[in-house]
Amino acid sequence: MNENPRILVVDDEPDILEFVKYNLQKEGFNVSTAENGLKGLEEARLVKPDLIILDIMMPEMDGVEVCRQLRSEELFNNTVIAFLTARDEDYSQIAALDVGGDDYITKPIRPRVLVSRVNALLRRSSRKEEEAKSEIVTAGDLIIDKEKILVFRGDDRIELAKKEFELLSLLVSKPGKVFTREEIFNKIWGTDVIVGNRTIDVHIRKLREKLGNDYIKTIKGVGYKYEF
Repeated sequence: MNENPRILVVDDEPDILEFVKYNLQKEGFNVSTAENGLKGLEEARLVKPDLIILDIMMPEMDGVEVCRQLRSEELFNNTVIAFLTARDEDYSQIAALDVGGDDYITKPIRPRVLVSRVNALLRRSSRKEEEAKSEIVTAGDLIIDKEKILVFRGDDRIELAKKEFELLSLLVSKPGKVFTREEIFNKIWGTDVIVGNRTIDVHIRKLREKLGNDYIKTIKGVGYKYEF
């Protein structure tokens, strides 16, 4: 992670752009802005930020679609993406996590909460990068490359969002072990990042859609385990 992390803020409301930029620059971050989703995509490819803060509701291209496109590009595999959402906007929060978002920040934005959440996300991302090992893990017919964040079944590449990959890697690390929901939250998102109660369910569902239903088993009332 850079000494002064690069942050891109994408929002169609000038007041919010200025507010977020001001408060983050005060903390020493390098901040770029874009006023809509299309310009956000262009700016992201130009500045290659460490973290992107995306408003969900924007003209031309909403934040969910911006995130979907970014996650389809290998360049942004390790980029942290946080969404700005209206309070109690459950559907938008689930959609944001569904396409590979790391977290969401609710409006109205409080400066201390904003800075704290950004620092927590960057710390978590930095630890993940340091812990990444240049090793290939074989789990049944899956091949998992932790360093490159890639999963293969035979010659077929399986596209996973960053958090989906981290969740799969955790479960695969100890086949047969039941990971409780609390363990999963703490290891994947960390105790200093707040996510919704349905976050794990969303990611497990997406993994099963991509891998099939045979690998990840639900232990009712406890958590999940990986079997092959």
